[in-house]
Order: sequence, then C-alpha cells, then structure tokens
Amino acid sequence: MKYLVAGAKGQLGQEIVKLLEELGQEYVAFDSKQLDITNQEQVFRILESEMPNVVLDAAAYTSVDSAEDEGKQLNWRVNVDGTKNLADASCKIHAKLVYISTDYVFSGNEYKEYTEKDLVNPINEYGRAKLAGERAVQNSGVEYYIIRTSWVFGEFGKNFVYTMQNLASKLDKISVVNDQHGRPTWTRTLAEFMIYLISNDVDYGIYNLSNDETTTWYEFAKKILERKSVSIEPVTTDMFPTTAQRPKNSALSLDKTRNTGFKPITWKEALSRLMNNM
Repeated sequence: MKYLVAGAKGQLGQEIVKLLEELGQEYVAFDSKQLDITNQEQVFRILESEMPNVVLDAAAYTSVDSAEDEGKQLNWRVNVDGTKNLADASCKIHAKLVYISTDYVFSGNEYKEYTEKDLVNPINEYGRAKLAGERAVQNSGVEYYIIRTSWVFGEFGKNFVYTMQNLASKLDKISVVNDQHGRPTWTRTLAEFMIYLISNDVDYGIYNLSNDETTTWYEFAKKILERKSVSIEPVTTDMFPTTAQRPKNSALSLDKTRNTGFKPITWKEALSRLMNNM
C-alpha cells in the first residue's frame, strides 16, 4: 500500500506523516508548494508519476473568517477546485481518496448530534466551499471516504490549544464563548481514523469523526488552562462577534464511526495525551 499525502506541512498533514512513519508505511508527501492542488496539470502529473494506492487529502483553506471576504476566491479554489482535481486524478489512476470535510456543513440550529444523513445547510462561506468539495468528490467516480470533523487541535500548526496558551502568557483574563457546542478533534485521532478506514476496508462513504463528548469553547479553554493562573470568563457569541457566522451546535454523532469498530477517546483524554507530549 502506497499513500500520497497532500498538504503535508499543515496541521493534519504533519500528523499523518508522523503516523505513517511510525507504522512503517510507504508514502510520499507534498506540501502546498510542491503540490498545488489548484493546478490541475500538476496534480495529474504527480499522481500519475507516483501512482499511489491511496490519496490522503490534508490540503485545505481553513481561514474561516477570511473566507467571507478577502479569502473568498482562494477558499473556493482550494476547497472546491483543488479537491475536484485530486478526486479526478485519483479516479483516473484508480486510487482511493480520503477527503476531510467539516461540521460547518450544518447550520447548527438544532440541539442534537448531527448524523451523516442529516440535512446540510452551511451558514458561512467556508462551510459552503467544503460542502461543494464533498460533492466534487462524490461526482468524480473515485472510491472515497469523506470525513466530517470539528474543532481540530494538535501538536502542529495553529489551533485553539496554542491560541489559549499564548493568550494566557500575556493576559490575566480571557473571554471565551460559552454558547457554541461541539466536539474537539485531536489530529492524532483523525489521522488514525483515516488509516483505519483504509486498513480495514471499511465501506466507502461519509463518516463523522471527532473525539467523544460534547463541550463548549469555554469549557475547552478551561481544561487547556487548568494549570495556569488566568481568569477565564464565559461570554455569548453576541459579545464576541466574528466575520463568519458559526453554528451554535455542531456536535457530530459518532454512531456510524463506532460501528466500524473504531472507538474515539474523549476529547479530555486526547487533550491530556497531547499536553503530556508537548
């Protein structure tokens, strides 16, 4: 089995490469400069040259707020056009594709766990582009896994854990929203699930993946900073406006994922393991 990792220098990409190394798997990895997924000719040329069995798509535009205005076109080029290029090229060489999507495909207006079959209705540009990316994969004819994930954090890149730690080193008091509900996802858990789907020949389709148990950004921040002498104040979304609208609830149901035999650990356990390794 030969893997190709796109977006290998990103938060998730670095975690995937680390895991593949540990598992002793054959792989090639490309960052966005080496493999620009928006460049159709380059994508086809590299995939036809490398001939991987599996393409792991960790390449994405993830600046949710910028996607509303100055990053709108780039968001679409990367998350839709780039995804279509990878899907079409993967289909041509008969490689499987694992595409990472988002909880933001849902409106978040219902206080429930969203399943893979629930109605999608994104409320921001990032969510709309990732949903269009999903459809590009589905329409390409490639054998695919689409993984919807949420609140991603990990060892590499910029994420909520590092943001909170950085703020705590500079401020005595931090305000964090407490009315947005969801499930954090450790990049390690996500990378493991990506490989699990391939290794266990799980049925193709859409899967939700996060760590277990629902929380709020405020409760997540409290856990991150529990050993820090900093005051954390819960606030409402209205008190902390952002350019892009966020779902009030985007907790993903893990039932389908659990039925594959994969058992995600809780986000608290995932955070603890990350912190111990940092």
